[in-house]
Amino acid sequence: MAKLHRLVSVVLRLVAAVTAAAAAIIMVTSRETTSLFGLEIEANFFVVAYAVACVYSLLVILVPPGGAASRLVVMADVAVGRNGNEHAGWLPICEQVHGYCNQVMGALIAGFVALVVYFLIIMHSLHAVTDTMCPCH
Repeated sequence: MAKLHRLVSVVLRLVAAVTAAAAAIIMVTSRETTSLFGLEIEANFFVVAYAVACVYSLLVILVPPGGAASRLVVMADVAVGRNGNEHAGWLPICEQVHGYCNQVMGALIAGFVALVVYFLIIMHSLHAVTDTMCPCH
């Protein structure tokens, strides 16, 4: 079962990487610009985002799950989101919207706690249902 799960995960990530690479190539080859409120706008962000998505998908496939390297990949992902990337032109989200990071972190913690509580509720309900069905008690 674990091998099937890994195989499905690898196939889905490969499909995602290929489609993200295709999207990046399509965006690079398009030369359309537009003017909005007097500003010339190009969709360069999408090229970088698709390229990062492609590389990230391939990196996750190559890094074995559960190891120290996979934890480093997740930590790097979080660090880029929190601190930005000057080379890609991504500004740190925490500097742009004050209080956003702490609020989102609180929401994620609360959501994780809710997930654990719902899991416990399901386990308790499952135990209660199986106790009533089993005449062995």
